[in-house]
Amino acid sequence: MKNLIYIFILALGVLSCQSDDLIEFDNSDLVGKWKLTEAFISAGGPQYWVTVEDGEEFVFYGNGTFTSSKFSECAGGIFLIDSSKLILEFNCEGFESELENEEGFITYKLEYESNHFIATPTSGPICIEGCSYKYEKE
Repeated sequence: MKNLIYIFILALGVLSCQSDDLIEFDNSDLVGKWKLTEAFISAGGPQYWVTVEDGEEFVFYGNGTFTSSKFSECAGGIFLIDSSKLILEFNCEGFESELENEEGFITYKLEYESNHFIATPTSGPICIEGCSYKYEKE
């Protein structure tokens, strides 16, 4: 419940902010079904894109909730976009992931285009060489 209050306060702050550096997209841009199709990785050298077979899926709903096949222990929660950051809170009792930050959220820098978005982790263990994930709309 504490995390839900934090997200609500964060959402109010975003709505009241009139900064020019905010990226113009919101929760409604993500509504729909998205599948992980590529990963931008490195094995110690230059980064490159690799195809992901049978990637995880997210379904984002207009009411701020989502479902996901990312974790077998928890299939959904709530989401929020704050500027260019995607904030996910998986809402299963007792669920914890190494990808969470101190507040219990999994966060990504978000780059959005009409048929795909690229998510770069900003919480949990960060890839030393860098990594990003491409999700395409189904």
